[in-house]
Amino acid sequence: MTAPRLPFILLLAGLLGLAGCSTHQPVSLYQLDSGSPAQPAQSAGMAVLLGPVVVADYLQRETLLQRQNDGSLQGSTDGRWAGSLSSDINQLMLRQVAGHLDSQRVVLSPAPTGFAPDVQVLLTITRLDSGVSQPAILDAQWRLIDRRGQVRDNRIVHLQEEHVGSTASQVQAQGVLLQRLAEQLSVALRPLANQPAVAEAPRKSAPAPAKPAVQDKPKIPMASPIRTDMEVFRF
Repeated sequence: MTAPRLPFILLLAGLLGLAGCSTHQPVSLYQLDSGSPAQPAQSAGMAVLLGPVVVADYLQRETLLQRQNDGSLQGSTDGRWAGSLSSDINQLMLRQVAGHLDSQRVVLSPAPTGFAPDVQVLLTITRLDSGVSQPAILDAQWRLIDRRGQVRDNRIVHLQEEHVGSTASQVQAQGVLLQRLAEQLSVALRPLANQPAVAEAPRKSAPAPAKPAVQDKPKIPMASPIRTDMEVFRF
């Protein structure tokens, strides 16, 4: 009675095995391409505080999003980010800006103790995505704050890069967009390298304590004698 059931059991086990393999297919992991930035040589170059760098909420995930023809976003089924996309963006921008400025004094926010930047970069990434048939697009905005706390530049940037459609080519295109952003940012930073030093405000000496007012004593008229039959004193 049990012999006829054996082929059915083997077939069922095989189907379950195939189903298990199909649900555990390996997923490719991707990181942004930071290119080949030059190694900065100047240890006393321009001091730049990069950040805070704000990345759009929809990019705060491991899922690699795909832009559809109707503008919607769907998670990729064959790839995801190897780590934090925000961290990758920070490191890419740091290396690229330091290389373009040839300065070892480019640091990420928050600033280390004692670091006095020539300029601070406030950077916001509002869009960074692509799709199989959609180009890679980067929308960003930066503000440059000089050492006096004044806004020296404010710019909105829109960049676009084509690719061949594969997930790998899309990630590469997104990395190229960030490299181009870093290059444009470095061009805007260079004029702020030779700012005059901020003069310290002279210390005001403490005002001398006011002397207490001396009240004049009422003057008493002197008595003058009038010579008559009687000696009378008039005041």
